[in-house]
Amino acid sequence: MNTRPPLLRRKATLAGLATMGIFALGCAVGGDVVTYDLPAESARYTFEAETNGVKTVWEYTSATATEADAPELQPCMGEVIGNSGECRPEPLIFLRYDLGLDLDNTVEATGTHRITVVGYYQERISTPPQVTELHVESSVDGGRTWQPAPTQAAGKNTFTAKITHPKRDQAPEEVGLRITAADSGGNTVKQTIPTAYKLR
Repeated sequence: MNTRPPLLRRKATLAGLATMGIFALGCAVGGDVVTYDLPAESARYTFEAETNGVKTVWEYTSATATEADAPELQPCMGEVIGNSGECRPEPLIFLRYDLGLDLDNTVEATGTHRITVVGYYQERISTPPQVTELHVESSVDGGRTWQPAPTQAAGKNTFTAKITHPKRDQAPEEVGLRITAADSGGNTVKQTIPTAYKLR
């Protein structure tokens, strides 16, 4: 599972193509795109996206691009409509999960269960930061309360967490996850998955 809308910096405008689930900087292609003027100097930004109930909030630092570094498969949308200016991917942390599910996509209710979470970045960031910390919380009551899970590093940008499950008669079928991560560049991400997997 991953949530990965491309985000690119181009000059000093931000745009989101909502209907495509794609986010880029420096675009203006009609009613589906909203643009915002951004200052050229380095500044801190918050970017939010929600897809199928999964909410992701990024906080990152960005300034005007001085060198072009746009992935070939994810070009700046401004290039499509003829805008000029350098373009590069933004340093957003994306998350990929190995939930260790059984063939029926469920997990045993009682005991602990290990999951793996990998942080990664868009292609062609020349020197991507390193994910330095990651925290996992779980919920079995629809997100009303969250319990921290022991988490440890398991390789570059990779972390494992042990989720404690209640007995089957003490919990509903679904487990929610909330993950927060930070990298060496001071960028952060917080992702909330209301239903990550089901118990049996």
